[in-house]
Amino acid sequence: MTTIQNIDAARHDLLVILRHAPHGSAWLREGLEVALVAAAFGKRVALMFQADGVYALMAGQQAGALGQKGTHPQIAMLEMYDIETLWVSEEALLQRGLEPDDLMLPVTLLDSRTLAHVTRENPYTLVF
Repeated sequence: MTTIQNIDAARHDLLVILRHAPHGSAWLREGLEVALVAAAFGKRVALMFQADGVYALMAGQQAGALGQKGTHPQIAMLEMYDIETLWVSEEALLQRGLEPDDLMLPVTLLDSRTLAHVTRENPYTLVF
């Protein structure tokens, strides 16, 4: 787990917090799109996955009910857009019975105190 001392939150132009599951609404997909567009325009973007947003990183996702698109294609593009900072709520993972090995990308786990610090330190934050 990463602590406040190891986080340089201010080095990002935009923090996008993803709190919704990949299926059931468009919130998560829209948050990822905003992050990709900002990165395409040269902004340094960090993503923070909280609550049900951690499900977006699970390996092996399929399309949702009624053929709703999954978010894996967008998440696979993060590296191509130089979005490398992926912070995940350690508490959200534990509450959902998940471990970092269950996720499709390497992430940095943050405790609730560090999540709050990162959110305060970023100049611009969008919550989806």
